[in-house]
Amino acid sequence: MVQEQVAAAAADAAVPAKDAEQQQPKPFSVKEGMQGIVSLLEKSVKTKETRLLMGRLMRQTAMVRKHMTASDLARFVKTYLPQDSSSAGFLQGYLKQDADVAPMDDDATTAAAGAEGGGDAGAAPGPSQLPEVELYSYLLVLVYLLDRKHFTQAREVADAAVGLLQQHNRRTLDAIGARIYFYYSWAYECTGALADVRSTLMAAHCTAGLRHDAVGAETLLNLLLRNYLAYNLYDQAEKFRSKAQKADSWRVPGQYCRYLFYLGTIRAIQLEYSEAKEVLQQASRKAPTCAHGFRVACNKWLILVRLLLGEVPEREEFSAPGMRGPLAPYFELTCAVRSGDLAQFRAASDKFAGAFRADRTTNLITRLQYNVIRTGLRRINLAYSRISLKDVAEKLALPSAVDAEYICAKAIRDGGIDAVLDHAGGFLATRELTDLYSTNEPQAAFHERIAFCLNLHNEAVKAMRFEPDAHKRALAAANGGKESMSVEEIARAIEEEEDDEL
Repeated sequence: MVQEQVAAAAADAAVPAKDAEQQQPKPFSVKEGMQGIVSLLEKSVKTKETRLLMGRLMRQTAMVRKHMTASDLARFVKTYLPQDSSSAGFLQGYLKQDADVAPMDDDATTAAAGAEGGGDAGAAPGPSQLPEVELYSYLLVLVYLLDRKHFTQAREVADAAVGLLQQHNRRTLDAIGARIYFYYSWAYECTGALADVRSTLMAAHCTAGLRHDAVGAETLLNLLLRNYLAYNLYDQAEKFRSKAQKADSWRVPGQYCRYLFYLGTIRAIQLEYSEAKEVLQQASRKAPTCAHGFRVACNKWLILVRLLLGEVPEREEFSAPGMRGPLAPYFELTCAVRSGDLAQFRAASDKFAGAFRADRTTNLITRLQYNVIRTGLRRINLAYSRISLKDVAEKLALPSAVDAEYICAKAIRDGGIDAVLDHAGGFLATRELTDLYSTNEPQAAFHERIAFCLNLHNEAVKAMRFEPDAHKRALAAANGGKESMSVEEIARAIEEEEDDEL
């Protein structure tokens, strides 16, 4: 009896353990992932369906990218590319060194395992003659080399991939070609030779527009904008952006976010801060949550643009999740601008000069200096009714009283402060504040509000009184009445004529 109870308890304990094993996720297999990608490519080419390549292919590529090794890539090239093709030998040459460190699995073992599965499971896939599979092999090797920071080798593979891509004109290659151009530009950027690919990207962009390749055109447009901005060619970037063909709706949301960010940086450099703020906010809001670095870059530019507009960002914006560390230099700048302390602003600028140079925001930070001085002048104007220019220079950390006089004159002309400069006496006098209610400003403000309410009321009454197409019904009714009246008049005239004849 006791033995039966023990056996039953052991069986009950084994059931949850078995269920737990079944609930455990299956480990990702790079080989199966690559086989699925090739099947997807063949299916897309057969059905001429390019939407599969836009979403599903890129998602599966991201999964394979996290786990693939040189051995996996060598197996992929050996399996799916013809051995007599030049691409197979070319790509295996870049994978041979790393593949020797992690050797591939034995083909006999793989075939035996497939045979145990039965049927077609053990059949090895044959080489593919599709250019999509060949160019996708180049893409995988290029990504692998960039992830391992082999930038010189990545440039060579990218050049070969672009040369092969330019030989084909197939819509099923649009998504793969766009990614190849992206990593092609990235490889040259990592080696400091980004200007060398500008003509190639420009020719590819023109070709994409002629072939109605929307994905490629969007990607190449952003790559060219990045190319121009990397060398501070903002005027050329704006001319190219304004003349380039752009669709009404973007096919790739990520490319649209990049375009908005580049447009915001151009507008900020061109002193169009209001538009720059608008597009940078759109880029930050539309960016996916996983794009942390992109959102940080957008917020850096957005903070500086808002400071140049006279706005002070809230503290919560700097303490958002993942933003505290990257935005720490800009938080100190914001505190300096808010307090109007020029010495604190210069100390923060010098302390984080390297970070600002890496973010390419040094130009905007230089412009912020006048905003700091204007804020300090406003505080002085409110605190003192009369102060010498020498004391103003000391409080604002300016070189001399002459510089303080020029800055105060400019602030008075711009309307930043309400004061009067006495050049002979060498002081700044604040104008006496007049009673606002003794002027006509309150009356004008109330009149404006009342006029707005009356106009809103009149428009609402008109909208309720006149229904849509009411004039058509009224016109139809009026025409019908005229016709009936004319018939009655004709009948009455006939009766009168008959009476006259009688």
